[in-house]
Amino acid sequence: MIQTIADSSRYPFEWIDVTAPDDEELKQITEKYALHKSSIKDWLQPDHLPKYEDVGTYVFIIFRIHSDKVGAEADTVAELTDKLAIFMTPDTVITMHKKEWGAPELIREQQVDQHSCESTVHLVNEIIKSCIATYEAPSLKLTKDIEYYEENMFLKNRKASLLKGLYYLRRRVEVTRRILMLSHDIVDKMDMPDHANTYTRDTRDLYVKLHNIYDTLFENMNHLVMVYFSISSQRTNEIVRVLTVFSVFFMPLTFIVGIYGMNFDFMPELRLKWGYPGVMILMGFITFGIYVWFKRRGWL
Repeated sequence: MIQTIADSSRYPFEWIDVTAPDDEELKQITEKYALHKSSIKDWLQPDHLPKYEDVGTYVFIIFRIHSDKVGAEADTVAELTDKLAIFMTPDTVITMHKKEWGAPELIREQQVDQHSCESTVHLVNEIIKSCIATYEAPSLKLTKDIEYYEENMFLKNRKASLLKGLYYLRRRVEVTRRILMLSHDIVDKMDMPDHANTYTRDTRDLYVKLHNIYDTLFENMNHLVMVYFSISSQRTNEIVRVLTVFSVFFMPLTFIVGIYGMNFDFMPELRLKWGYPGVMILMGFITFGIYVWFKRRGWL
């Protein structure tokens, strides 16, 4: 679907928004605005990463918008974000995306209609700022998810899916952080000295803020994963220690039972009347002695 958001007869530029175009619409846009085939090929790739490219007759930008709905096990660029292609000339801006995107109308009402966008560069800056802002709400949700895992990390009755959830949470943070890192060149080019203003600096400030947030989240996730394995290792050591204590108790008893289980006719204690109770008492003393020794060493 091809939609005109801002007409050149009313505004100082033209803004065309294209949503999930079919082959005919894509051909029409390509021929009318002389778009290069390589740019269209990049836009058609579902997992293409952010890029800023000066083609010559226009500037081509690919930006990733954070998806509104993300699955619990989403951990790839295509699953976590939606692609937006921007074609910018001095007179025209074309935005292309495959999923519904409600930002164009909002940007026109809040920025274009208030005459704060006087050129296509300023308009694209507002578009990019709107795209960056989509990462703010997910950062809050990721923070809450990390707090949830931190609370459950130290519980003894841990859920079996805890490690799996940690893996997907870490992947989401890592992929989103990587997308923001790759978007730095776009934000940097939009805030170049020849056309920098208050609005481009606001976009840069928002980008830096979210970049720092996701850096912190990534560090917290790495720390959380390390804590998880440390706690798992500690609990394994506790289990091994308990089993070792039991084995030490039974080792001398097994030795005694092994000796008296041998079937030799001329064993000296074999015919003793009090042999059985004597051996049982001896085993009891050995067990008690081991217990006292462990207690004094602080192992029990």
